[in-house]
Amino acid sequence: MKKIEALTVSIGLLAFVDTFVTATALPVPVWVTFIAWASFFVVGGGPHGFLQSLSSNLVGACIASLSLLAIASTDGTPFAAALAVGVGSAAMVQASKLKLLNILPAVVWGFASTVGTTIATGHPITTPGLHNPLLVAGVALATGAVFGIVSEAFAALLTRKSQASFQ
Repeated sequence: MKKIEALTVSIGLLAFVDTFVTATALPVPVWVTFIAWASFFVVGGGPHGFLQSLSSNLVGACIASLSLLAIASTDGTPFAAALAVGVGSAAMVQASKLKLLNILPAVVWGFASTVGTTIATGHPITTPGLHNPLLVAGVALATGAVFGIVSEAFAALLTRKSQASFQ
């Protein structure tokens, strides 16, 4: 089977699993898992891609949380929010100077996923416990990274099996 067909089968089946699991057993936003899953492939896949994507996404999530905490500690004016997001954005660029985090979009996706989770769930960043947006987004980002590496491995298996059957 050609690589694109193998990825089609692998990602299609695992997208079903991901959507079902996040709708039933793991209450995290499925769209965040898909963002992290795509991030895995964008940074190059494989074990290094898994580590780089997950690290970048989680650093972005932490920077978003700090930005949201800064906003929560102010009067909430648009100026204060814009200042916190501007500082957070600058921090993401600086973080990308590290080799492990050098694909800036992967850091940004973690930031955006955390802010989006905060808005989508209606839980502020100061929410304690299991509903904290950083925790929810972090679990979703890790889940997406796992789906990325599993889908890549499954596609590789499908590609090897079909090639072996023709020899």
